[in-house]
Amino acid sequence: MEAQDNPAGETEPVRKPSDANVRDPQGPGDNHAEAGGDGHAAPEITPPPKLAAASPRKGLVILGLIVLVLVLAGVAAMLTRMHDSRVLADETTQNAIPTVAVVHPIAEKPNVELVLPGTLQAYVESPIYARTSGYLLRWYKDIGSFVHEGELLADIDTPEVDQELRQAKAARQQVVAAMNLAKINATRYEALRKTDSVSQEEADTQTSGYQQAVANLAAADANVKRLEELEGFKHVYAPFTGVITRRTVDPGALINAGNGGGAGPLQMFNIARADPLRVYVSVPQAYAPAIRVGVQAAVTLQEFPGEKFHAAVARTAESIDVTTRTLLTEVDVPNKDGKLLPGSFGEVHFTPNINAEKVTVPVNAMLFRREGAQVAVVGSNGKVQLRTITIGRDYGTTLEIVGGVGVNDQIVINPSDSIEDGEQVNIAPATKGQS
Repeated sequence: MEAQDNPAGETEPVRKPSDANVRDPQGPGDNHAEAGGDGHAAPEITPPPKLAAASPRKGLVILGLIVLVLVLAGVAAMLTRMHDSRVLADETTQNAIPTVAVVHPIAEKPNVELVLPGTLQAYVESPIYARTSGYLLRWYKDIGSFVHEGELLADIDTPEVDQELRQAKAARQQVVAAMNLAKINATRYEALRKTDSVSQEEADTQTSGYQQAVANLAAADANVKRLEELEGFKHVYAPFTGVITRRTVDPGALINAGNGGGAGPLQMFNIARADPLRVYVSVPQAYAPAIRVGVQAAVTLQEFPGEKFHAAVARTAESIDVTTRTLLTEVDVPNKDGKLLPGSFGEVHFTPNINAEKVTVPVNAMLFRREGAQVAVVGSNGKVQLRTITIGRDYGTTLEIVGGVGVNDQIVINPSDSIEDGEQVNIAPATKGQS
């Protein structure tokens, strides 16, 4: 059988005519069966081509490649999960660190005028109380009256004290009479003793009686003197020259001796000496070395705009207050014309020759702790440092700081009450216009 190409390019076997007459070794019966009983031969079936068997080494290589791909895929998935976990942990840790906003302190010009608040006080001020009990008859000076030392202010009616004084004087007369009798007896017995008419014991008894009577007279005199002094307190006088700033009694009011307990008003008057006036100011520690007795100052008041009243440092506490870190200073202001009133609020102006570094920070950067006024400063390592500061002047929205921070420090704005020293923080990006 020969192969012949067909138009489709396929090769088919070609049966020769003589093949039909070739007998099959199996016999005629088989040929008949194959012919299907009609005398025709059945078409021959072509078996599929045989493929060569695969090599065992090649199969192992393919299997190894598959296993390697699976291992690489598992490693890649594991590395991806580890990276995601690490990123999540970093984000969690980063979110746990608080973020704060910071500003830099603003430097002020050095050696400027130091202005501190103060209250004008009377140089001498005293409440007036009664030293005897009774009823107020009349008062002679009202509030605003200028009085001189020793001037009469009020009269008090003291009927009980008057009666006690009369009784004490009568008792004194009795003591005087008894003393005179004792003296006569003592003299008589001394004369009789010289003639041995009486015993020595009797003479000594009379002499002792006379001495006792003398002592009784001294006690009676002291009691009379005490009541006479109480009688003198019926008239209330001004202890020093000044102005009456308060009157709390009216005629008929019950007056009790002393300044405590009892019914009725206690304090009768209040008198103040207004020339000169005292002004107490607290000078920050940074300026304390420049404040000495005699340093010139000026006092200004809101009700006298543009006017300065010359003053001078009269005395200082010579010690820094451990709570406020300030020096208590007294400034005296002359007030001969009485223009300045005690109790007024004013400002004291100093010009100290100290070039202390001063900066201003927002008032909302302050922390009030047990250690005093503090601010939170963020260092270069991102950790918080709590620093105690010294406050100079209060500008309302900002504060002058004369010690504790510098212009290069990063101050936390609106720090939380729980912020601690050494705490790690993140710094928020600066907004437009924020220094």
